Amino acid sequence: MQPAFSLVAETAEFVLLNKAAGISFHSEDGPGLVVLAEQQLGYKLYPVHRLDKVTSGLILLARSSETAAELTQLFATHQIEKYYLALSLSKPAKKQGWVKGDMAPSRRGAWKLLSTQLNPAVTYFISQGFEHLPFRAFLVKPYSGKTHQIRVALKSAGAAIAGDVLYQGGAADRVYLHAYALRFCLYNTEYYYVQPPTEGVLYQQLLQSDALQGWSQPRQLNWPHYTLPKQVSE
Repeated sequence: MQPAFSLVAETAEFVLLNKAAGISFHSEDGPGLVVLAEQQLGYKLYPVHRLDKVTSGLILLARSSETAAELTQLFATHQIEKYYLALSLSKPAKKQGWVKGDMAPSRRGAWKLLSTQLNPAVTYFISQGFEHLPFRAFLVKPYSGKTHQIRVALKSAGAAIAGDVLYQGGAADRVYLHAYALRFCLYNTEYYYVQPPTEGVLYQQLLQSDALQGWSQPRQLNWPHYTLPKQVSE
């Protein structure tokens, strides 16, 4: 059985975990990720952001309320760079570019992208296809942090994530969305982590083909600059 997480980094201020797909962040039927990590590591942890249950990859947990407040502020003000790796069985309408728009609740717990941009979800992606592999890979940088943002962005680009039934993705053994890299500055120290995915048949095919070599350092790629508009109070 796949463990709920592996430990990527442990400092006096935070721990960084590689969460398994299918593990709930919050305790639902059983203990969630935070509780499991506290039990295994033996000390109190404080959540500062979250990943969908279906998403694997990097997640930060603070080791004190003070650090939690600091990291929460960094996330809220979009000062933490996040990069995701997704796979789709569909060909997108465009190979790279922006997806921008407000998001609103839709049916069955899904979200939808609107044409308005009052408080938009802003995402940029690049992608590549492969002659010998049955999917297209997407490297995605969200500039904002909205629920289901990347899942909705790729669906709206015509390339729903493989395995993502909620957004009509093609059938697969998991939802192929992985929190791939994080970069942030905390207490005047810069941190940068990259964690390739390990779970899933398609991710294994991707890794074995060396297709990720060009994306091994996602922060060094030529990402466009974007300044989010000031949020409109509701």
